[in-house]
Amino acid sequence: MKPSLQVRLSQHLALTPQLQQSIRLLQLSTLELHQEVEQMLEQNPFLETDDEAPAPFEPLTERLSPAEHAGERETERATDSSSDAADDTPALDSANLGTTERDDWENGTERDDFDGIGEMPGKSSGQGESDDFDGAERDAAVMTLQDHLREQVGGMRLSEEDAASVLVLIESLTDDGYLADPIEEIAAQLLGPDSDDEEREALVDRLRCGLRFLQSMDPTGVGASSLAECLTLQLRAKPRSEAQMVAIIVCKNHLDLLARRDLKKLVAATGADEEMLKAAQALIVSCEPKPGRPFARAEANIIVPDVIVQKSGRNWKVTLNPDVMPKLRINDLYANAIRQGRGSSGAGLNGAGPGLNARLQEARWFMKNILQRFDTIQRVSQAIVERQKSFFTHGEIAMKPLVLREIADELGLHESTISRVTTAKYMSTPFGTFELKYFFGSSLNTDAGGNASSTAVRALIKQLVAAEDNAKPLSDSQISQMLEEQGIQVARRTVAKYREALKIAPANLRKAM
Repeated sequence: MKPSLQVRLSQHLALTPQLQQSIRLLQLSTLELHQEVEQMLEQNPFLETDDEAPAPFEPLTERLSPAEHAGERETERATDSSSDAADDTPALDSANLGTTERDDWENGTERDDFDGIGEMPGKSSGQGESDDFDGAERDAAVMTLQDHLREQVGGMRLSEEDAASVLVLIESLTDDGYLADPIEEIAAQLLGPDSDDEEREALVDRLRCGLRFLQSMDPTGVGASSLAECLTLQLRAKPRSEAQMVAIIVCKNHLDLLARRDLKKLVAATGADEEMLKAAQALIVSCEPKPGRPFARAEANIIVPDVIVQKSGRNWKVTLNPDVMPKLRINDLYANAIRQGRGSSGAGLNGAGPGLNARLQEARWFMKNILQRFDTIQRVSQAIVERQKSFFTHGEIAMKPLVLREIADELGLHESTISRVTTAKYMSTPFGTFELKYFFGSSLNTDAGGNASSTAVRALIKQLVAAEDNAKPLSDSQISQMLEEQGIQVARRTVAKYREALKIAPANLRKAM
């Protein structure tokens, strides 16, 4: 076969490192973004925090000093000439960024999973801090269960041995307030494998004494080893009555019968009549099965919203949360040194100019990609708010059907971009803080020929269950029929799926005794 040369034309998508970084930053959560920023601050000497910034995060051109801003063009042109020898990272010339790079972002990737990534945010992106939003209140320290109990130990007149045993048990509590391990295992862990039986037994006795002190503290029920013991401790703290005694017997021996609402077997097991058992059940229901719940890592459960929705006249306005936006700037000292070294020697800093120039451009790209990330989040959030105005006025029952494609078409982005933006990003609303994905829901047919959002249907199911007769709770079939009477066609299996998603128990477990 005779060799020959052939010329072929083909199109392919080349992802630059900057595009890859944009895509990656867009899908990060707030916590992951801050970890990425910390890592970049450690790796790149040209990037630093700006604690004295007048605004949470400004466009790069407003961050540069006058000298840096005057020499920015010169720096970028010089970087163009040296980038081939040092790195393939493109220079950040703002004119080129608005043409070639923007075309690559918007046109070359329009339907290839990346479009919209390259759209640069404007200078007025609604980042101003609102007077109605107080981040300090949200970030206020929350006392943990262990701290709460330690404070009580300090106010008790205990011997050093008893106080030490109580403190050891406090450290062994779970977030719910239960002992994580039996007393014997805690003693064995403290003494180690070389301890003798007599020493271990003495420590077990000391810990049991400390446990009695612990179980007398607030909240009542803390330090229990099981649900039955936890409820029993709380019932004993209530005023004495016959119903209280029956409730204690039920908690100690017949919790499984109570969970199944088996009234006949409870009557036979306890000897109490139905009225007394109902009174005992009311006492048990009033107890807290997880006494540590109000304290259990409350600070870890706080969700910091990325955007905040507030009333603006008759409309709703979306603003970026200034607390989640990194405060970054280019280090003026290092940037000026690079420019001066290039001007004096041509290579800059003993021939290391190209590599350092690449790091400087890397810092600038990183800042612009972060700006672009927040701009995209705000645009998508505003589009969601415009589509779901009824929700912000009437709540989830007024939610409309919405899919990713609708927002993507409106903003000229790809569905995958909308998916990235709405994952692990949160919106603060008058009804609480929700993930952006919460505002998307499938549609269900109605008799009027329209559509109802699955979120609104779940809200209706919640309302129906809340208004039901506890003696005759609604079955899934009955709920399906009631929804159909309101013009919404929902199958029984769909009702069961929504009910389980709402963590609502089946009808037989909701029935009162």
